[in-house]
Amino acid sequence: MKSLDGIKFAEMVQMGSHHLAQNANFVDSLNVFPVPDGDTGTNMNLSMISGAKETEANAQNHIGKTAQSLSKGLLMGARGNSGVILSQLFRGFGKYLEKEHEIDSKKFAAAFQAGVDTAYKAVMKPVEGTILTVAREAAAKAVEVAENEQNIIKVMEALVDEAKNSLKRTPDLLPVLKEVGVVDSGGQGLVIIYEGFLASLKGEALPQKSTIDSIDELVSAEHHRVQEFMSTEDIEFGYCTEIMVRFESDKEPFNEDKFREDLGKLGDSLLVVSDDEIAKVHIHTETPGVVLNEGQKYGSLIKIKVDNMREQHSAIVNSSEPKIEKEKHPYAVVTVAMGEGVANLFTSIGASYVIEGGQTMNPSTEDIVKAVKEIGAEKVLILPNNKNIVMAAEQAVELLDIEAAVVPTKTIPQGMAAVLAFNPEASVEENKEEMTEAFAEVKTGQVTFAVRDTTIDGVEIRKDDYMALADGKIVLSTPNMLDASRKLVEELFDENTEIVTIIYGEGVTKEEVDEISQYIEENYPDVEMDIVDGKQSLYPFIFSVE
Repeated sequence: MKSLDGIKFAEMVQMGSHHLAQNANFVDSLNVFPVPDGDTGTNMNLSMISGAKETEANAQNHIGKTAQSLSKGLLMGARGNSGVILSQLFRGFGKYLEKEHEIDSKKFAAAFQAGVDTAYKAVMKPVEGTILTVAREAAAKAVEVAENEQNIIKVMEALVDEAKNSLKRTPDLLPVLKEVGVVDSGGQGLVIIYEGFLASLKGEALPQKSTIDSIDELVSAEHHRVQEFMSTEDIEFGYCTEIMVRFESDKEPFNEDKFREDLGKLGDSLLVVSDDEIAKVHIHTETPGVVLNEGQKYGSLIKIKVDNMREQHSAIVNSSEPKIEKEKHPYAVVTVAMGEGVANLFTSIGASYVIEGGQTMNPSTEDIVKAVKEIGAEKVLILPNNKNIVMAAEQAVELLDIEAAVVPTKTIPQGMAAVLAFNPEASVEENKEEMTEAFAEVKTGQVTFAVRDTTIDGVEIRKDDYMALADGKIVLSTPNMLDASRKLVEELFDENTEIVTIIYGEGVTKEEVDEISQYIEENYPDVEMDIVDGKQSLYPFIFSVE
């Protein structure tokens, strides 16, 4: 193959996206920190799905225009740092080819190199041993081979081989990868996409397998087909129920066939997807509580979502009726949070809009842009409250045509401090500076559970242990949640501590909250304490210490 057009490239994109969807859980498993937000695979998958959809809808012979469609789709769908970097790789790729109808092997290789150049410029402090390294070394090999090779398939083979070799070397560049015994998760995701590209060029099929992640697309497709052709009264099962179950050894052994059979009696539109650790369920039912009970036979519920479809359908059917305009904010603070209680806390202290998201589900660039536009503000400050959302927020700012800036908060406590420091009389840049200084003074403590066995910074961690994280550093792993919480208090409190806010999450009992508050009262009597029911998942306790 000596030339490549847009139609063939669109097929490559679809194959790459499909291959990544099949392996997203595996990529998630490579995240170094054993916390339950190991979402590199999920973020890259959702980002790539967005790019593939846009490419499929706009595929044409002109490869430059097809590549631009991929770039646009990835840009708007980018989630997390890995998704943003992926979008930047193909943003440079598409920009290089924008005027090309067909390309030869040299331009094909050069486009990958252009993508690398764009991605490195987009990252403030590029770290080697990551997806950037894999992309750079693979592109360099492709350019080298293309000097004497006209066959595009041969160039792609060289690129894939070098990407795999580069991935194997990532632990030598990042000590933490070697300590944990994994390769870089983002680099692995990129290799998987490239493998899909190569399989498409060679006309080879990829292994077919179901994944946890693929259910989201099935659900999304199902919900947007038939509303306008039915009446609300025709909906037999009114509650769209989605749960995720994390299996537990002391519960009934999981049998997917039996689980599916039992749930099938409760409604329709049933989808069940599982792996060795979790099962994800979607069903339309009249009895969502019974569905939850069925899930709890096998383990703990780590995600629950129930929507009243009759109400949703009525809203869609009556969407032509006059709408009540939402309050407009001339100067807005947009923040990201998980948990109803945390969201209410942010609005109570001055946030204009709270985007639902955080651990396990990072909002995309497009989600952030839409939120800002919905507010209709003339000036806006965006608080990500998660290190994996900062890059998507910064990318959103580039797409806005108003004054906007990102205050790079990486935790909920940092976000709280930043919102409290907001001054509606100050400029965007002045506020960014003041709010950044404010959140730098806050200490963050988090209690969560380990998703696998590992050792980090000398701390031996066992799957399902509770981990105490002090400003992101694991200081204790223990089977006891309250022991982890007490350790955090000891680690974060000092003679200058004046205020602590305890945000407790789903499943935490009043007795457990009382025990922690009493421990603080007895040992730190001069510290002022505030307790908030955050209703957040995955993190039983979050401590904000000032």
